[in-house]
Amino acid sequence: SSASAQTEVNPIPVVSDEWRFSISPYAWGSGLSSNLFMNNSAIGKADLSSGKVLSNLNGVAMLTAEAHKGNWGLMGDLVYAQMNKQSARVVDQADLGSTANLKNTIFTGALTYTMAKSPNLYLDGLAGLRSINTTATVNVHVIGYPLSTNLSKSTTTVHPIIGLKGRYRIADSSWYIPFYGDVGGGGGVTNVTWQAMTGVAKAFTWGDVTLAYRALYYDMKAGGLLQKTTMSGPVLGVTFNF
Repeated sequence: SSASAQTEVNPIPVVSDEWRFSISPYAWGSGLSSNLFMNNSAIGKADLSSGKVLSNLNGVAMLTAEAHKGNWGLMGDLVYAQMNKQSARVVDQADLGSTANLKNTIFTGALTYTMAKSPNLYLDGLAGLRSINTTATVNVHVIGYPLSTNLSKSTTTVHPIIGLKGRYRIADSSWYIPFYGDVGGGGGVTNVTWQAMTGVAKAFTWGDVTLAYRALYYDMKAGGLLQKTTMSGPVLGVTFNF
């Protein structure tokens, strides 16, 4: 038991005046449910399940980075995804059956402060900004007529967020429960946005491996491209500490 205890890595970060950094590439198998609006009118609904993401995904880049010194820190998270959906649903007299393309670039940046730390709990408060740039392109075919056209619209918005993030150690082991939550809105065309994540992770001497579930919600104001949009699905990530 003594040898086993020595091999266990404490996943709770050490808070000191020395700089510590981490970088975390990850894969987010996000499903997507979104109402698409152009010219203040609903044109259709993009609906992709997590199981169809790989077959509809054209491009992706996902990365989180953090830097800490003492109780203060900085974090940044980037998500870029481009998805195509064939045979979109019929809405009124518009058959969006040809192609619906949605491209999202989401960046979250925040200042963090360590609010609580114990042998089993680490908790940061955070305040910052999230930006999203979304471009939707649809091929519209009018039922009963040999007519079709391409519609395209882009929306960019930046808004403040506040939240909490941290980890809870499981039974004095190298396993832990990571968690993250934020809420914001009121900037640009955003009514409200929130994000949440939790799962299970294991710490090693070089970093961590995490399996979690993540959800991100957007509701934009009238004229915004995405209204009542949810992106959610499993996350598999690797963190490198240095």
